[in-house]
Amino acid sequence: MANTLTLEALAERLDRLESKEAIRDIVTAYAIACDEHDMDRLMSLFCNDACFDAPNGSMVADGKEAIQTMFEQTFKIRGPAYHWTHDTTVVVDSEDPDKAQGLVLSHAETTPNGVVSIAAMRYADDYRREPDGQWRFCKRVISFLYYVPATEYSQGLNQANRVLMGDTRFEADYPEALPAWQSFIDNHGPLELG
Repeated sequence: MANTLTLEALAERLDRLESKEAIRDIVTAYAIACDEHDMDRLMSLFCNDACFDAPNGSMVADGKEAIQTMFEQTFKIRGPAYHWTHDTTVVVDSEDPDKAQGLVLSHAETTPNGVVSIAAMRYADDYRREPDGQWRFCKRVISFLYYVPATEYSQGLNQANRVLMGDTRFEADYPEALPAWQSFIDNHGPLELG
């Protein structure tokens, strides 16, 4: 017996594909808005009840208004920047097609307080399609592999405290804290980094 694809099932599949593309568009729009300090564009990407978080506590805001304030303060001390995303995975909720989750891998070149810096980070995102049909971020968690002045890059990955925010150094959020990384160490012993 052959599987037949109903028109309803085809419409659902098409909606999932279009949703994933729309979400990838807001991920790109976020990077561009950050680089251009375009607050209107940036804030249009967040739900009113959105939250922004970072495991190290450096970027935390609850609600769209607080997110705007956080970015205004960030942009005031940052000159030119360039954010780019590499890989984005998006999974639309199978029970609710107006919700999705994603993981975004990215890099940035920035100039906080005039210091040329580079960062590698990942975003764990929750997205929601709102009544106007637009997908927006409802939760964004930024985790840093490193964020260091460019002059420190050659040794940056060799230290645990490789995230510099203002005058404060934080331990990197990953990969050391990831369950898979920890499992590897548990099963194979400590890394032999020479």
